[in-house]
Amino acid sequence: MNIIINGSSMVPIYEQIADQVKALIRSGSLKKNDPLPSVRALSKELKISALTVKKAYDSLESEGFTVTVHGKGTYVAAVNTELLFEEQKKELEADFERAVQKGRRLGISDEDIKSLFLLILED
Repeated sequence: MNIIINGSSMVPIYEQIADQVKALIRSGSLKKNDPLPSVRALSKELKISALTVKKAYDSLESEGFTVTVHGKGTYVAAVNTELLFEEQKKELEADFERAVQKGRRLGISDEDIKSLFLLILED
């Protein structure tokens, strides 16, 4: 499993892990019943605390993306990909909302914000 941690990101590491696993599930790279690496194996691979990986796995399980079988490991659960996509769109919408609010606080007009958004979309 290819997970990349951004140490300079404001997003906690456990959330980065959980978000990337969700993206792998949504893209079909991880399918129902596929095993996830053990907590120890992933923590060693990423050179982070096992507690951080455990927190990510617990988060994924509480959201219904994985199931853990004691003594066997953590596996991808049957996931409603449409529901996952809606959740991700909701997160993106919140990010856009924060960006617009920040722009307005900085005195940037709505038209300039729209222009910047369209400029970014062109890349």
